[in-house]
Amino acid sequence: MKQQDIKLGIYEKALPYGLSWDAKLTLAEELGFQFVEISIDESDERLARLDWNLEERKAFSQTVLQSALTVPTMCLSGHRRFPFGSRDPQIRAQALAIMTKAIQLAVDTGIRTIQLAGYDVYYEPSDEDTRKWYIEGMHKSLALAAREQVMLAMEIMDHPFMNSILRFANMKKILNTPWFTVYPDIGNLSAWGNDVAQELTLGIDTMVALHLKDTLAVTATHKGTFKEVPFGSGCVDFPGAFATLKKLSYTGPFLVEMWTEKTADPATEIRNARRWLLEQMRLGGYIDE
Repeated sequence: MKQQDIKLGIYEKALPYGLSWDAKLTLAEELGFQFVEISIDESDERLARLDWNLEERKAFSQTVLQSALTVPTMCLSGHRRFPFGSRDPQIRAQALAIMTKAIQLAVDTGIRTIQLAGYDVYYEPSDEDTRKWYIEGMHKSLALAAREQVMLAMEIMDHPFMNSILRFANMKKILNTPWFTVYPDIGNLSAWGNDVAQELTLGIDTMVALHLKDTLAVTATHKGTFKEVPFGSGCVDFPGAFATLKKLSYTGPFLVEMWTEKTADPATEIRNARRWLLEQMRLGGYIDE
């Protein structure tokens, strides 16, 4: 595969905070990316996007249409604050309301894939009840997604509940719908000590995109570091992962996940990360040139 054939995106939270969408897309293009992933996290500010009115949705869509880039994916991490598995029925209702609004926002703006946070609960203890309520919420969510033809893709997480593609595969057997797929994070897969090649092979037929980030491994003395690990300083064997993806003929998109929106010089950090990752693709034989 040639470099120009790679679909490489950047996470919104990597880009300088406070930019307009026009400025974000322009900068991402200048930095060599083909798409941006929008964030709907647990903050009030970003959750409020789910309540954009018609004019705000039109303005966003028009900005994207006038750009050379796309916004095909949404990172919906707001469920960390409002999880489907909560013991509080009002929070479970809020979780479903968030999902319903997210699916409608996707329909209205052309977003095709919503990336899910793989937590039954995050700020509460997990048990059989939280898992049961989570599965109930996912059944309802996937019924909505199927009706609207929006893909719900599970991220492999920084949490034991969904820390491998094998766990996703077991969940897919329960949920049993083509609208439930996997969006692996190579960093998280690595940090949990998974056999990355084996995991990617297991998930290749349901894999809609891949996160690229570095991590520090979970050990007996370290709980793992899943965010803001500089590329090349963590535990991820990037060339090995890219070699596996080459063997599997993976041609889907890659999303560079960084949280540099409030650093002194996000553009330089992003540019350096992109250059480094492309070199790892070459070392792994994923890029031919």
